[in-house]
Amino acid sequence: MAITASGIGSGLDVDSLVGQLVASERAPADSRLNRSEALLQAKLSAFGSLKSALSTFQSSLSSLLNLTTFQARTATVSDAKILTVSAGTEAAAGSYNIEVSQLARAHSLASGVYSATTAVVGAGELTFRFGTTDYDVDTDTYSGFAVNAAKTEAKVTIDSTNNTLAGIRDAINAANVGVSATIVNDGVGFRLLLSSGDTGAKNSLEVSVTESGAAGLGQLAFNATATNLTQTVAAQDAQLTINGLSVSSASNTVSSAIADVNLTLLSTTAGAPVSVGVAQDKATVKNAINGFVTSYNSFISTVNSISGYNADTQQGGILLGDATLRSITSRVRSELNAAIGGSATLQRLADIGVTTAVDGKLSVDSAELDKVLSDNFNALAGLFTANATASDALVKYVSSTTKSQPGTYPVAITQVATQGQYQGAGVLPDFSLTSVVIDSLNDTLSLKVDGVQAGTITLTAGTYTSGNDLAAEVEARINADGALSSAGATVKVTYDSANSRLVVNSGAYGADSKVEITQVDTSTAATLGFAIGAGTDGLDVVGAIGGITATGVGRTLTGAAGSASEGLVLEVIGGGTGARGSVSVNRGVAGNLNAVLDQYLGTQNLLDLRTENLTDQIKDISEQRENLNLRMESVETRYLTRFRALDILLAQLQQTSGFLTQQLQNLPGAISPNQK
Repeated sequence: MAITASGIGSGLDVDSLVGQLVASERAPADSRLNRSEALLQAKLSAFGSLKSALSTFQSSLSSLLNLTTFQARTATVSDAKILTVSAGTEAAAGSYNIEVSQLARAHSLASGVYSATTAVVGAGELTFRFGTTDYDVDTDTYSGFAVNAAKTEAKVTIDSTNNTLAGIRDAINAANVGVSATIVNDGVGFRLLLSSGDTGAKNSLEVSVTESGAAGLGQLAFNATATNLTQTVAAQDAQLTINGLSVSSASNTVSSAIADVNLTLLSTTAGAPVSVGVAQDKATVKNAINGFVTSYNSFISTVNSISGYNADTQQGGILLGDATLRSITSRVRSELNAAIGGSATLQRLADIGVTTAVDGKLSVDSAELDKVLSDNFNALAGLFTANATASDALVKYVSSTTKSQPGTYPVAITQVATQGQYQGAGVLPDFSLTSVVIDSLNDTLSLKVDGVQAGTITLTAGTYTSGNDLAAEVEARINADGALSSAGATVKVTYDSANSRLVVNSGAYGADSKVEITQVDTSTAATLGFAIGAGTDGLDVVGAIGGITATGVGRTLTGAAGSASEGLVLEVIGGGTGARGSVSVNRGVAGNLNAVLDQYLGTQNLLDLRTENLTDQIKDISEQRENLNLRMESVETRYLTRFRALDILLAQLQQTSGFLTQQLQNLPGAISPNQK
């Protein structure tokens, strides 16, 4: 192997010379690539900042896009020790004077005294029924009991495994029948205390006992034939007045007296009413608008920082003059200042005191905004949120998407939605002449509702003197079924007096709305007119929006994909077929802005394409650096080869020079350098 060492022959520092030459040749290319990469990285960072600002701005629109922001209500009460109040979006603004004269109470019954919780009481079966008890505690007179048809009777078996006072308590609680049992030591002994799970006069307890073996369990009876339990608290409804109008409630939570207002009663008033106020939640709306303005101004600050020009430093932002940035800001500003169209009272942000300043940012005239909040609050939702107005009162706007284009669309219905229905046979008697008796021989059936199989439905035994009462009992028992209630399936049972029959309607509409009797014994069939089999299935609404067939499910129509009304959802709650007027759709300011921002923040958006392009260019620079390295290696090799050849040549010349010098010194007459 040949061993080379640059500069040995000539004395030149060949490696240093070559290194300097290569570096000199490389420097312009390195400088160009570094400048290009720095510029690309700066632009990439700027677009990242822009996208982040746009995303934050879009997030600020969320509350303004939500109709419930404008429907929110505040509720106040003058004395929170008497009652608390909350209001939903459907509550009407107003003020109310409320007096509470009586709180609702749950029925409580106490047993006699036992020496210990382990004392044996007896065995048998406890039957609990719920209803209205007519009982005078002072005279111990039990005058009657009216069953609450909405509640099913419950039975609890007591045997040798649970026949003690504590065992009976635990058995009742474990049965989860709407009765709570506790043991109280009153200083004399231990008593079993039974309480109805619900307050209200119609939820008092009737306790019947069927004993087995030695007597003893009968001491827990409380009914028309035996009042062995002591009534400690009578079941009662809450009594109150609202602006002088008397109101009764089975619960201390009163939710039906004032629409979408919940009152929780805590105490009675002492002659002085409490004041309750319900008002539109203006503060929340104002905060949402101010948050929107702040977020937009932050977006403009970001735009100015990456595209503005500083006259003092004569420096421009990294995206100064960038077409993509100009397009985005121009589009956003255009939507911000545009009128929403349609018949809305408020058309522009300027109508509520929000205007654009010289620097491009928004400013809020608080006085003007407060005036709108006070005088024209209901119109604010129409300015900001996506909404629609139907000319037909039985066609309701439900929702829309960013694909739903603003405009006016005719609505036509060719089929109105119906409910699944089962009609019983006409076997019911003339209730003015006779009644229907339900007992253990004709009290069970089962059915499917909307495809959900119910368990065994057991009707409350009793004598029903009207078809409406019988229908209410069948409806209550079906709707109380666990499988149906878990699935949200309900029925409405009515008495058809003209045809002497019961009619069961599904609570749902559309093709999935079905009622089918799946099990019924002969006696029940003969009494109620029910037979195993399916009823008539419901129908979906069929119609068109904007002249294009829409998708109908139940009572809702959804605009067809690809049409201008795509994503527009309407509910047809009644009426007939044919032309049903029109619906006018607006996106609102927030809706229009959100649709624009989706174009820049959604899938395969313009900003992503720009950043991908910049990333590709940065990768290309890395490839150019690799190519430059390879080229410089080639240049270095070429220089080394030439300089090494020069080094060898110089070495050879030096050798020749030394040889000639020696030869000249050996010529006759030559003078040696050592001679003087």
